[in-house]
Amino acid sequence: MFNKILVPVDLGHLDKLARALSAAAEMAKSHNAGIVYAGVYGNVPRADLPSPEDYADALEAFAERQGANQRITTASLPIFSHDPEAELTSALLTAAGDIGADVIVMASHVPGWKEHIFHSNAGYVASHATVSVFVVR
Repeated sequence: MFNKILVPVDLGHLDKLARALSAAAEMAKSHNAGIVYAGVYGNVPRADLPSPEDYADALEAFAERQGANQRITTASLPIFSHDPEAELTSALLTAAGDIGADVIVMASHVPGWKEHIFHSNAGYVASHATVSVFVVR
């Protein structure tokens, strides 16, 4: 049913992604699908990953560890953006189309007051994607 799964990740908050990563891995195993882990990196250097190259290497290493630990086929897709906060959702939707993803699995947080005014990233992606989106809390 699914062949390629896009999983957005934030390397700075992997602890908050455990359930979504697990759900994506189980889906990949049951459908013999591959997972592409996508992350968005901005122009402002991060203390832990000061350059785009460092970010790409860290994302690739993460994907390789996930593949080895879960025994699934994985790849990484670093996305570079001038303004990740503003461009995150559109970048993920574009990436899903570019790689031919047929499902997106992404983490979300428990909605708060801001979500009554603004869409969450996961909510926006789910509303605008042309493929199935599984939002995991």
